[in-house]
Amino acid sequence: MNPLNALEALTQSLPVNRWEIEVSGKVCEVSPSYLKVKGLSSGVNLGDQVSYLRVNGATAYGEVIRVEQDSVIVKPYTARTDIGLGTKVTRQGVLSFRPDESWRGRIIDARGRPIDNLGPLKQGCSSVLFDAPPPQAISRSRVTKAARTGIRAIDLFTPMCHGQRLGIFAGSGVGKSTTLSMIARSNDFDTVVIGLIGERGREVREFIEETLGDQLGKSVVVVATGDESSMMRRLAPKTAVTLAEYFRDKGQAVLLVLDSITRYAHALRDVALAAGEPALSRGYPPSVFADLPALLERTGPGMDGSGTITAVFSVLVDGDDHNDPVADNIRGLLDGHIVLDRHIAEEGRYPAMNLLSSVSRLAHHAWSPQERELVLKLRSMVARFEDTKDLRMMGGYKAGTDAFLDQAIELVPKLYRALTQPQNAPASRDAFTELAQLL
Repeated sequence: MNPLNALEALTQSLPVNRWEIEVSGKVCEVSPSYLKVKGLSSGVNLGDQVSYLRVNGATAYGEVIRVEQDSVIVKPYTARTDIGLGTKVTRQGVLSFRPDESWRGRIIDARGRPIDNLGPLKQGCSSVLFDAPPPQAISRSRVTKAARTGIRAIDLFTPMCHGQRLGIFAGSGVGKSTTLSMIARSNDFDTVVIGLIGERGREVREFIEETLGDQLGKSVVVVATGDESSMMRRLAPKTAVTLAEYFRDKGQAVLLVLDSITRYAHALRDVALAAGEPALSRGYPPSVFADLPALLERTGPGMDGSGTITAVFSVLVDGDDHNDPVADNIRGLLDGHIVLDRHIAEEGRYPAMNLLSSVSRLAHHAWSPQERELVLKLRSMVARFEDTKDLRMMGGYKAGTDAFLDQAIELVPKLYRALTQPQNAPASRDAFTELAQLL
């Protein structure tokens, strides 16, 4: 027999998986934040997934975050690195999953595994990557259609549009999560994808059962609580965005809610520091400010003929400093921002929205000319009312001196009361009509 024919016959007789080469190495260093593995350098790329056995015999996973000539740095997905020297580490390839329509109503972790005790998830037909590129800028559809949130203050002064990206900026304890939960109940969207990033464990069931309620049937919730590793908190927003892209490509209007994007930035910082990057801007390595736009740009309008992802992100402003590097960077990437003020919250007005500091860059698509004129007049009244507050408190203003200020003094307190909307209040249906009735 011809040697070539003999070799071909031998090849065809072997099983296909015989030719899948296993790439593995061994742990040579263990630290609280990463593993160093020898023997993988020539067989892996940045972002590849690896698996290994923990001390208790369970299989754990990690990601390659740095490749050196003779070793690689692996960041585990588990918070504990209970692993011994010499442990075998095997390459698993690029992380992906297969979403399906039936995932609506389910609660999953950052790796796409169910955590709601409702059984396994049905796998879809095709696999999607966690790091997909955003749609090409020139092929994206325009943002023109208004979307109602059901919150009067937002629908009046910073209205949203389908495909818009909006940030809610505030310090801790001012009402970001409460405002997001009210937006998540909006009926203007086909599917809602919610990412709870770094949240307190006790708040997860509370959010799902009390806030979402009947809305859970059209929602997918991705959870990575604060006690989980920085790798899981780094992955969870990508999981939520990937799911939103899946439903968007089916032509649906998707609402994506991420609480909070700041904790995603903190997780990015932890991973980048473990990879050896220098800390430059208030402790944040440069890659953090490259990864943030890479994620945010995946949201928004899709290609012509597909759906939209309307994204709302909560931004935790550390120490109430709105010039914090992360907050300042994210503000420039979004299509609008809502500022929640601690002083307003202390007065008992919720949502504690600062009407003068909050901006929607796409509001002109949602307002009619008459509505725009009314909102601008109300803004100017609020500005005059707040600017003269100290003067009036000292008794330095006499009624009748300024007709516009007299009108502001009469109307602005009524406006504040009209915009106050508790979390359990019914959603607003027509904000301008309701405002006219309340005033």
